Amino acid sequence: MTRLRCAILDDYINLALRVADWSKVSDRVDITVFNQPFASTEAAASALKGFEIICAMRERTPFPRALFAALPKLKLLITSGMRNAAIDMEAAKDHKVVLCGTQWGRDPTAPLTMGLILELTRNIGRENARMHAGEALQKFVGIEIEGRTLGVVGLGKLGAKVSGLAKAFGMNVIAWSPNLTAERCKEVGVAYATKEELFSTADIVTVHVVLSQRSRGLVGREDLARMKPTSYLVNTARGPIVDEAALLETLSERKIAGAAVDVFSVEPLPVDHPFRKLDNIVLTPHLGYVTEESFRSHYNQMVEGIDAWFKGETLRRLA
Repeated sequence: MTRLRCAILDDYINLALRVADWSKVSDRVDITVFNQPFASTEAAASALKGFEIICAMRERTPFPRALFAALPKLKLLITSGMRNAAIDMEAAKDHKVVLCGTQWGRDPTAPLTMGLILELTRNIGRENARMHAGEALQKFVGIEIEGRTLGVVGLGKLGAKVSGLAKAFGMNVIAWSPNLTAERCKEVGVAYATKEELFSTADIVTVHVVLSQRSRGLVGREDLARMKPTSYLVNTARGPIVDEAALLETLSERKIAGAAVDVFSVEPLPVDHPFRKLDNIVLTPHLGYVTEESFRSHYNQMVEGIDAWFKGETLRRLA
């Protein structure tokens, strides 16, 4: 049997080969791990043109039509998760590339969201950095989230999980999304709000909707303008859901107290991005799903998917 080449993309932490048993397919494939992101579609095409199988990590590497056209050998593309907004699905179909995904066990983004809320309100990371720098006295005065209002944009599985955690901290929770109903809010145990009410009354707004053409720019300049000067915005969903330019302007002019952002329109966040110069934004490099447990699950399912494909089967095929 002719051996095929398999590329594992964007393994920044060098975990892929350690958390999954690739020996199940190593008799049929030669594996190459890419630890760094590609600078462009052209760079990705040049590096990947000899591979028949690619394992991708969510939206870290875009797969537009031009990339599929530049990879004539590509037969199987497996992404972590059961959706990936960075993949041109029609192009994959047109180029006869089998497209599969992996399923989540628990989604660790909800606890990260609460961690970012605590960082915004209690300055844990800032004070830790100051202590390590040799400073002994506290500088920042925190605020208590108990009794304050959390506005949840998107009340799906993840939004509901965040709502439950917030209520455990004693927060009042309100929710809105374009298709949200009062019945769904009652089911989760939170209050329904209009979009205008949510942004004007919430002390903290957190975003948990799926990125789509409809949700791009869903949180815009007018919404940010409605927020109280003492309020915070948290985005652990996807960068383009929030108008990045409007958020930059809002923070630069200190119209809200601050923001915590784990996702960006361009990832990794460029070194010269103006967000990096602000002192009222907490930045994390898309940590939402970055846990050993989730990587172990995704990579093992990728191994299963490759093995099944060799046997003429498809596991978790994406529509």
